[in-house]
Amino acid sequence: MKTFIAICTLSMSLFLPWRIEAATTHNATANSDTALSHIPWQFPIECLKESTETDIAIGPIDTSKHETVSFGKLTLYDYPYSRTRSIPNWRRLWTNTGVLMGGGVATLLILQALPDDATAWNRASRREIPLFRRYVDHIKAGPVWDGDKFIFNYVLHPYGGGAYYMSARSCGFNCWGSFLYCFCISTFFWEYGFEAFNETPSVQDLVITPVVGSLMGEAFYLAKRYIVRNEYRLLGSKILGYFAAFILDPVNEVVGYFRGDQRKASIRQAISKPHNGPSISGSPWVSPSRNGLSVGFSVSCSF
Repeated sequence: MKTFIAICTLSMSLFLPWRIEAATTHNATANSDTALSHIPWQFPIECLKESTETDIAIGPIDTSKHETVSFGKLTLYDYPYSRTRSIPNWRRLWTNTGVLMGGGVATLLILQALPDDATAWNRASRREIPLFRRYVDHIKAGPVWDGDKFIFNYVLHPYGGGAYYMSARSCGFNCWGSFLYCFCISTFFWEYGFEAFNETPSVQDLVITPVVGSLMGEAFYLAKRYIVRNEYRLLGSKILGYFAAFILDPVNEVVGYFRGDQRKASIRQAISKPHNGPSISGSPWVSPSRNGLSVGFSVSCSF
């Protein structure tokens, strides 16, 4: 039996006095069939309740302002790799969809401002034909083989498809569910949605974005699993780790920052790893809280 002294977190709130928040000591019994029947990598059983998040704190704490360090719910990143396992979080998926819609509007406005030769959009014709009339005409005329630049058709569109795929994959959906989400977003939200106001739907975009994008997305997922497994470190650096994770999964990383997902994932990974001897490690963190922005330093000790 191994005893873990899980993360001891010293946090300084910008709007509150110093307080100490820490996770208690957990004992995992390796020979307990009941405890291990559904526990990946021998997580402490308290961390596995699917109905609620596990909140643990050391006092004294004012119960009227009870703030704790949470391990969070398990995600696909806490389980061994699988293309078929699915533990969907629909609430987070709808949040991601809202973010994508906002990003789509912003992208459309940026593309509108680009020169005509950059997007093959004719600014003069856009002024002459009413907006919704253009949309109907483009839908009726398509899809066609477009003449967009290489970087749009074969670089940015596949990357966009990969981002759509990861928006669902990191929310617990399997490969097929993530591909379906990517297809729906790229086809109905973009090609037959916002972009159809300015150009006829494109054959390349209808195929390359969801298909190549999903293949890239699964590669992104594997790469992000490596980063998360190493507690958001890449080449020993958390700065590189966070940056790479953002490039691989921009929507979930931005939204997850405000939920503290990265810190919770790092804690779960730290306490799940086998320990062969005494060790100590630490890293700084920044996280939004109910009372403002908190900054601190996390120290992990194991025996």
